[in-house]
Amino acid sequence: MVDAAHDQVDFVPPAEVGEMELYHPKSWLTKYVFSQDAKVIAIQYSFTAIAIGMVALVLSWMMRLQLGFPETFSFIEAEDYYQFITMHGMIMVIYLLTALFLGGFGNYLIPLMVGARDMVFPYVNMLSYWIYLLAVLVLLASFFVPGGPTGAGWTLYPPQAILSGTPGSEGGILLMLISLALFIVGFTMGGLNYVVTVLQARTRGMTLMRLPLTIWGIFTATVLALLAFPALFVGAVMMTLDRMLGTSFFMPGIVQFGEQMQYGGGSPVLFQHLFWFFGHPEVYIVALPAFGIVSDLISVHARRHVFGYRLMVWAIVIIGALSFVVWAHHMYVSGMNPWFGFFFATTTLIIAVPTAIKVYNWVLTLWRGNIKLTLPMLFALGFIVTFVNGGITGLFLGNVVVDVPLSDTMFVVAHFHMVMGVAPILVVFGAIYHWYPKMTGRMLNVPMGQIHFWITFLGAYAIFLPLHYLGFLGVPRRYYEMTDTSFIPQSAETLNAFVTVIALIVGVAQLVFLFNIGWSMVKGKKSGPNPWRATSLEWQTATTPPGHGNFGPTLPVVYRWAYAFGLPGAKDDYVPQNMHPDQVAIGDTADLSGTAAQPAE
Repeated sequence: MVDAAHDQVDFVPPAEVGEMELYHPKSWLTKYVFSQDAKVIAIQYSFTAIAIGMVALVLSWMMRLQLGFPETFSFIEAEDYYQFITMHGMIMVIYLLTALFLGGFGNYLIPLMVGARDMVFPYVNMLSYWIYLLAVLVLLASFFVPGGPTGAGWTLYPPQAILSGTPGSEGGILLMLISLALFIVGFTMGGLNYVVTVLQARTRGMTLMRLPLTIWGIFTATVLALLAFPALFVGAVMMTLDRMLGTSFFMPGIVQFGEQMQYGGGSPVLFQHLFWFFGHPEVYIVALPAFGIVSDLISVHARRHVFGYRLMVWAIVIIGALSFVVWAHHMYVSGMNPWFGFFFATTTLIIAVPTAIKVYNWVLTLWRGNIKLTLPMLFALGFIVTFVNGGITGLFLGNVVVDVPLSDTMFVVAHFHMVMGVAPILVVFGAIYHWYPKMTGRMLNVPMGQIHFWITFLGAYAIFLPLHYLGFLGVPRRYYEMTDTSFIPQSAETLNAFVTVIALIVGVAQLVFLFNIGWSMVKGKKSGPNPWRATSLEWQTATTPPGHGNFGPTLPVVYRWAYAFGLPGAKDDYVPQNMHPDQVAIGDTADLSGTAAQPAE
């Protein structure tokens, strides 16, 4: 007698529509460059995002060198510093994390996990990547125009963003705005693909409540992005018109060098509202895919079903909805009415509730599980600890009376990086270590991975915990140099130097990860089709790596959810989603595609 998964069925209705017709490449160029295969497009997105992310990493080194050792590096001028801040922030948030989670993991995992041959609109999917690449190239071009890239800060607040006293106020800001507009156009093409594929291309038996939480996270984040990015797009277009045509959407009456400028009647605060109406959902555009991926990593590597699956799904959806009514907690110092501050402080506390539910459910998933401290699990656990730490400081800053004195200090930098920098990046690493065997057929090197994890995890805390303390001391952010300031003790300078050294070490450790990816592709141990003994559909493909069309001659049929671990009476401790109940009863783990399940290394 074998206990069945809670939603297992013996019969799945026949398909209502036939399979989509696949595009078959005619040449090497259409197979690997202008590819319409979502898996190839995912890898293109990922490599491009990681490449531009390495540029942002180097920029952060330059900033830290200046903060840690002021007046030491003559090649870092004040205007350079502000340009580094602006480009580092925008690249990391938009061009790395958003592109990697949605364009990279979204493209690779959605068709495989829902049981589809490919995305619903492959040609549009291909276009979305090339427009993203164009956006990245336009952004990089701003480094080479007269005046360099914009130094307005990554939030691009007017009026200073387009006034002549700001670095990059000529070509730099225009290229930034054009690049953002291109990125949003490209993402919209990809985002519509992700949503329609999840809703319309699921295989037989794959109900919404059988989707892995990774897909729920990516799907909800995509819906958020489709609703939030237009605000940024409109803001970018309006600021471009202010700069090029002299309109006054965001520009009030301004006197510069004793002369009245042509602007008048615009509202700088309007841009702040548009930016943060996009900006706070953007936090969850990055966080929700991370939540979903971590849920799957914990379940697989603890050999236990996700605790409270439906509650986890609804928490993701509710977090997405609430993310649109908390944006002005970034604007407490902009002079808003106190009652608005009260409203947004309250909604900020409310959105913490479904987020806390997810943390509780992760802990309860681990409770009494058969926890395997594999590399993906280490990064998943690191994410939980880091996200909780960053979330607690977020509750501080969500309170108006605490936020106002801390708003312009290093405390905000520390909070933002814990939540929006370190935590998602840990998930990115965990996901790559987890799905790399599926992408390449080989395992990543474990000793190199251990070195990478511990230096990254401990180093991140050695960097950002001291910044919280510096914030409490009153050390301001955005300052190129402190000089002699009576209220900042000598210990702040020592800490800044310490943080800079650690940041350099952590940055170099990422080269170990990149080397591991390249080395393991050639020398890595062969993984087999399912090295983690996972249940979801991407591990049940006919070949590893999956071929064109993902699955064999027929698409899989789903009989249960994606978390059937530890069923009493079953031969193995996992039951794939597409295994017929009759096979489970006799303990037969042979996959319907003809590939046998492999034990974990």
